[in-house]
Amino acid sequence: MRRARTTVLVAAAVGLLTRMLIAANKPGPADVHIFRGFAAAIARYGPIRIYEQPLPGLPVYNHPPLAGWILLGLNELSELGIPFGSLIRAPASIADFCCALLVFEIVRRRRSSGAAVACGVGVALSPVLIATSGYHGNTDAVAITFALASAHLLVDRKAPLAAGLAAALSISVKFIPVVTLPALFVVALRAGRPAVLRFTAAFTALIALVWGPVLATVPQHLEENVLEYAGGDYRLWGIVRFADLAGLPDSFITFVQGDGHFLFVLACAAAGVWLALLRPAQLPVVVAFTMGLLLFLSTASALQYLTWAAAGLFVIGFWEGAAYSCLLGLTAILGYMGRSAVRWSETVMHLGEAGWAVLAVGLACGVRAILAATPSAPAPPCAAGPAPLTAPRASRPAGSPVR
Repeated sequence: MRRARTTVLVAAAVGLLTRMLIAANKPGPADVHIFRGFAAAIARYGPIRIYEQPLPGLPVYNHPPLAGWILLGLNELSELGIPFGSLIRAPASIADFCCALLVFEIVRRRRSSGAAVACGVGVALSPVLIATSGYHGNTDAVAITFALASAHLLVDRKAPLAAGLAAALSISVKFIPVVTLPALFVVALRAGRPAVLRFTAAFTALIALVWGPVLATVPQHLEENVLEYAGGDYRLWGIVRFADLAGLPDSFITFVQGDGHFLFVLACAAAGVWLALLRPAQLPVVVAFTMGLLLFLSTASALQYLTWAAAGLFVIGFWEGAAYSCLLGLTAILGYMGRSAVRWSETVMHLGEAGWAVLAVGLACGVRAILAATPSAPAPPCAAGPAPLTAPRASRPAGSPVR
């Protein structure tokens, strides 16, 4: 196990170095410049009042409160001479480093050590994560890592206090993991009164600390900018892409990209609750599935959104994660090489369509693996993973001393 952990740690370090080299040498997409503008505005107005300020030349500031404090810190570091373009991609790159180790710990409790190493290394060297974290930046990878960490801490480590803090951090960086919260609370409730009280207390305290000042000062602007944000209106991915190809009325597409997107969010949360009720011990896999389902049903399109399912599919299975990471990694790389990250070529569009199908297969495997597990036992792999690194040790004879 020590060698297995070391292997994943080395791969994660190589992955982090690769991401940071890209961040230091590539200008990145428009989001890098947008975040620089956000950081400058936050330095001027503060991370609370930023929500009510007009930002000429910038899109709506749609990030949760903790992101503002992170941008304020990055802006301070940039004034010391560190390039902001490298700084803004550091949080996601570091999150991927941690996520590789986290996925290893999750998988080793449910499959062989060889599969756990393969999945951890897969996250560390994932082409789609290298492209979205090292080149694009944003905070999606940070939010996903905290969401998986919350599930792992709650059921694998039996640490509800830390799990509650991680859950609060996940939605305070980016709001997308909100779909996982019902499943987390359901499992905490089933774990008993002490567990749910610790989980809820930690979650509530941190939410009050981070969100409280904004809710007390500019609640309406927070609601409009963050809680009701539905994403862009590009027709590049998933349901919206296929609806456009099928020639469905613009009124339908406008509805699903507007108020209708809440229906898909509710469907994701409901699926997570259902699976968590049936198999609470598989909560990390349930959280991985829920975030993948959110991407599958997403009515918004952006290359950085591909992060949502990348690490989670390695939790579901190595081959599912590898197929997704390679295909969608090529999609992301070609997409970033184009004129704009939100204007995909026909080739990138077709790769995205194939990636959507691969994601569907991975999610189906995830449901099968979760349901195949007994309520208190780890889930078997959906597909056979790589062989263990070493042969298992012989059983200790009864009565022999433990050394």
